[in-house]
Amino acid sequence: MSAAVQAKPQSRLLLSGNDAIARGVWEAGAKVAAAYPGTPSTEILESLSLYPDLYAEWSVNEKVALEVAIGGSMSGARSFCAMKHVGLNVASDAFMTVTVAGVIGGLVIAVADDVGLSSSQNEQDSRYWGRFGHVPVLEPADSQEAYEMAKFAFELSEAYNTPVILRLTTRVCHVKAVVQVGERQPVAIAGFKPDARRWVMTPANAKGRLPEQIAREGKLQALAEASPFNILETGSDRRVGFVTSGPSYMHLRECFPDAPVLKLGFTYPVPMALVEKLADQVDQVVVVEETEPLMEQEIRAAGIRNLHGKDLLPRLGELTPNVLIPAINGFLGDPIPPSTTYPKFDPFPRPPTMCAACPHMGVYYSLARLRKKVQISGDIGCYTLGAGHPWNALDTTISMGASMGIALGMDKARSEETKDKAVIAVIGDSTFLHMGMQGLLDIVYNRGNVTVMLLDNRTTGMTGGQNHAGTGKGLKGDDTPRVDFVRLVEALGVKPERIHKIDPYKLPLVFKTIKQEIEIPEVSVIITDQPCVLSEFYVKITPYKVVDDDCTGCGNCINVGCPAITVKRSESKVRADGKVNELKFTTIDTAMCTGCHMCVESCGPNAIVQAPRAAAVIPGEQL
Repeated sequence: MSAAVQAKPQSRLLLSGNDAIARGVWEAGAKVAAAYPGTPSTEILESLSLYPDLYAEWSVNEKVALEVAIGGSMSGARSFCAMKHVGLNVASDAFMTVTVAGVIGGLVIAVADDVGLSSSQNEQDSRYWGRFGHVPVLEPADSQEAYEMAKFAFELSEAYNTPVILRLTTRVCHVKAVVQVGERQPVAIAGFKPDARRWVMTPANAKGRLPEQIAREGKLQALAEASPFNILETGSDRRVGFVTSGPSYMHLRECFPDAPVLKLGFTYPVPMALVEKLADQVDQVVVVEETEPLMEQEIRAAGIRNLHGKDLLPRLGELTPNVLIPAINGFLGDPIPPSTTYPKFDPFPRPPTMCAACPHMGVYYSLARLRKKVQISGDIGCYTLGAGHPWNALDTTISMGASMGIALGMDKARSEETKDKAVIAVIGDSTFLHMGMQGLLDIVYNRGNVTVMLLDNRTTGMTGGQNHAGTGKGLKGDDTPRVDFVRLVEALGVKPERIHKIDPYKLPLVFKTIKQEIEIPEVSVIITDQPCVLSEFYVKITPYKVVDDDCTGCGNCINVGCPAITVKRSESKVRADGKVNELKFTTIDTAMCTGCHMCVESCGPNAIVQAPRAAAVIPGEQL
């Protein structure tokens, strides 16, 4: 159990923003918490699940997670859900209705924006959802504020009958800071009280609640003006004053310690009276916000003059000192310190790759051999790496579960050039349960000619190996019913004879099965069944090595894509017909090799054999 869980009140702990939020949610007396893992929000629920007196779950997707939290709130329990920015897109249907219906127990939605795209397909700004749903938005700048705002958000939610968005960014989620914690506040659960005019959102009932939503926004405006999270800091350099929020404040204060700054933590509704007070003190106002010019547009619409923002600063990425100083100093005509300018250089290329023995490699090795005959739609997960070297075996990746619908669209929009190409959709087990099931049903219902590769590695691999409904384990590692993918896809309408469960390490079988199914003009599902090598379900076996004298340099093993295999030397050989063969003689790092034997099946001359595992070297021990 973590130190944060065991910490006594008034303890000072070094916590990431995610851990701090978990502590704050628990101290606020929350009883229900749900999430779907997604970087950078994943650790919030993992940390929260360690606390007592609270129910926490991995839901199958973010919409379900929010609905679980809404159900808890309707029943009078303080409830919480967490997701990354693209997750709120998934949850938006439920979100936009609960903003009208309101809450009973406090309802807090933590949304983590991946500013800088460290692990996401886009860089959207979740603050827009606050405007769209007319709900308050809180933005912490560090772990201490994340903890405090998590607690305050429940009070705000109940006092104003509204969900509250806690908008985070990657830097807040993952950077650690000192946090002083308190103790858990017991909150009684009132229980669900039927009220059809409120909870049954027919048009007539929803229409009757809209005036309350509008009136609430006016009250929240006044609250934001007086909020202790919104602080106007004076400064001696009045040439420019800044309006900012979140971690941008930390960077800004480091760069311009003498400038007046309006630091906003309660960012929607924007406290316009405080903005006007700042504007009266300075010559120019610059809005520093990640990523969209959201506050800038609202402040400009309010008539604030001499206003700047995205005309000086970029709309993408973090606003760190090396971005802020050149932009603002250039605007003011001040010299740019050399320490903020960095020479441009190209780092040594290190593209991401799959782990040694990853069960996805055999699938992509086979797909690469069929590349000219197929179109391949991909999905969100570790297997997105199949788009890279050496496989180059994905054509599309858009969003969670999109491989299904995109594959059907490709099938229905064939041209003369693609009419004879097979369409393959690649999707992982967690993603299939998240959003892929509906897509497969749509393919079956509309008689699509698509071969689906369902890669079951018994984990949510891309976000760190979380459990899901297909693993047989719950959030806390407890045993749960495990989804049977064969029976599930059959229930969705796929013919039993078109469903194949195979071992992805058996390369000839993988290739033969794919080749067989793409020739049949109807829906097929090929399910691979080997666990992620980093999961608790994986068992290592004897590793392999290359026998140098037997290696012919054919390079087939390199095409598997295993990072344990490297090229030891290369040479060119002129054939009898004058063509030049590039030979690649390889070696295997036996300390990294897990013995999956995919490379063995790719090796023509049988130069790869089992080898004793390399012994670990103890630091300081003589070799």
